[in-house]
Amino acid sequence: MREKEKTTVDRRAPLASLKGVGPVIAKALAKKGIWCVDDLFYFVPIRWLDRGTVRHISELEAGEDACVVASVDSYRSMFFRHARKKGFEVIVTDGTGFLSLKWFQWSKGYLQRICRKGAMLYVSGKVGNFGGILQIVHPEVAVLNEDETPGAARRIIPLYSQVDGVKQGFIRNIVSAALDLLGASPGGILPREREEGFGLMSFADAVRCVHVANGEDFDEKRGNDAVRRLILEEYLHFQMTLMSRKRKVRRERGIVFATDGPLYRRFMGNLGFELTGAQSRALAEIIADMGRATPMNRLLQGDVGSGKTVCAVASACVAIDNGFQAVFMAPTEILAEQHYLNVHRWFAALGVPVALLKGGMGRERRDVLEGIRTGATPIVIGTHAVIQADVKFHKLGLVVIDEQHRFGVEQRKRLKDKSRRPDVLSMTATPIPRTLSMVVYGDLDVSVIDEMPAGRRKVVTKVLSDDDRERAEGMMREELAAGRGVFVVYPLVEESENNPVRDAKSMAAELRHSVFPEYRVGLLHGRMSAKDKEDVMTRFREGEIDVLVCTTVIEVGIDVPRATMIVIENAERFGLSQLHQLRGRVGRGTEPSRCVLVASTKRTHLATKRLRIMEKTSDGFEIAEEDLKIRGVGDMLGVRQSGMPAFRIGDIVRDIDIMIEARKMAEELTAGLSDQEMAGFMRHIGDRFEDERDLCDIA
Repeated sequence: MREKEKTTVDRRAPLASLKGVGPVIAKALAKKGIWCVDDLFYFVPIRWLDRGTVRHISELEAGEDACVVASVDSYRSMFFRHARKKGFEVIVTDGTGFLSLKWFQWSKGYLQRICRKGAMLYVSGKVGNFGGILQIVHPEVAVLNEDETPGAARRIIPLYSQVDGVKQGFIRNIVSAALDLLGASPGGILPREREEGFGLMSFADAVRCVHVANGEDFDEKRGNDAVRRLILEEYLHFQMTLMSRKRKVRRERGIVFATDGPLYRRFMGNLGFELTGAQSRALAEIIADMGRATPMNRLLQGDVGSGKTVCAVASACVAIDNGFQAVFMAPTEILAEQHYLNVHRWFAALGVPVALLKGGMGRERRDVLEGIRTGATPIVIGTHAVIQADVKFHKLGLVVIDEQHRFGVEQRKRLKDKSRRPDVLSMTATPIPRTLSMVVYGDLDVSVIDEMPAGRRKVVTKVLSDDDRERAEGMMREELAAGRGVFVVYPLVEESENNPVRDAKSMAAELRHSVFPEYRVGLLHGRMSAKDKEDVMTRFREGEIDVLVCTTVIEVGIDVPRATMIVIENAERFGLSQLHQLRGRVGRGTEPSRCVLVASTKRTHLATKRLRIMEKTSDGFEIAEEDLKIRGVGDMLGVRQSGMPAFRIGDIVRDIDIMIEARKMAEELTAGLSDQEMAGFMRHIGDRFEDERDLCDIA
């Protein structure tokens, strides 16, 4: 019976297949991302306890890093006068002395697990001496079972991050049970000869080294090497999935566009300016894609104001030359309207009809839909309205999705489904760090515009505190006296009891009546009707409004060359990428421009660090790299929106070198495989990233 179990248990089997795992424990483990047997292998220890390194408390000296095993003697909340903050203290003893453990920040659940009189703790950290008492501030702590005390037989045991209601010993037991059920060799993606060819520790050895770390040859370095091998396994699985998807897409038949038609030539000849080298390179890549039988699936990355729209409109000309329609989808009405004004201006001279489709159009909407259905309208600019069921294209050939990360994956898919395999060009002015592009856009072709058009002025950025607001107002007055426009951005539309920051509505009134009574102050926010927003923006653009008070509704799509200054209030509340986008609203003309970030005097150290980065650089890619380091992948991209895979142990920022290694391995592995062999290989490794594979297809 035992042998039968070894051959029939699936690594993707639910945890309930393991003895002792009931619904309560399964639910607790699921909160840690452990759903199936395979997930247990990737639930790696936070460290390993080597009983040979455990010290007695009586042996400890201030200034050294040390590990002790001791029991809880007492605990209490207290106020640390020297630190002027509340804290928590736990006193532990091992029979040779007492040690104070202190926290200034903690979670209730964390301390509840620790604070049980007599509980045996593994404690590590830097030893200090305060008033003659040995202490460790913010120690690393794990609760041990009775069989894990220094007298126990096993010398090395893995310590896992805490799971509510599940003891450390139980986790070790179920991991061991999973390994037993799977037999002597839990196989990885690669056959052993391939692992040896790449000079890798075997997947089986890595799993055992991580979870059953008891050999005489084990040390911390070997354990960390084993963890890296598991990270590589997961990254390689992901990269193989991307390679498989890219193969499949490239086998599909798309539209072969003739790429040098009359409309394209006339558009390029009428531009009135020369493309930058980066624009020319990106456009050449797009046009080459459109001339191939494989459907284009390209991302165009470029900083704010780098000239992505020109490249997109030129590609639309190619589609129209071939008798197809093109559609632009933008995330906001303001951005859609801005695109419409630009595209309409270019195409009016060429005699090409352009339609704007957005919400709340009333009777006019029927005429727009009819033009789209019959093909009388070859190019459509719109918001989410273009993906509604009643929008029927006559012959859609090109889909352009602007600020694509701001759409859900299903929304992007619905637009693509308006036609059979159209070419897709996604655009973003929110640069994704180069270290992430192979993950987020692993099966897309990427073009980067990393050069600004001639004449664009650098925006000088200055960080001021609340106390310096009069200085900011003085700078605004200088710009207004010269006849230029000023943006003032607030995080809220109106006052909120739960969020005590300045808001756009009340501050517009204050600026209008008290600060700048001699100037015209306008207000723009997302709750206004489309008609009112358009009216305000037109008046600001034409100089009928001097100061435009607004929210982040202006983050993208606003092009007002006369605006030379932007003031962002409560700047500490915005992310780096958002601040960079907002800053991009100025510096679009020929006059010098500036950005003032007004932040609270009580801002955190981290907020100050973010703002100083804005002062230091205007390079969007550099800012994106810093934003990634500070906020992490999930917060920066929005995992659900971007299709970012949820890796179990790998950290893209920390482990990007492993991802690069996995990419190279995947390329080498797939280079010599036929389509049939590739399909067989993917069936062998399973569907771990099936959802992400689908998301990549519609990115």
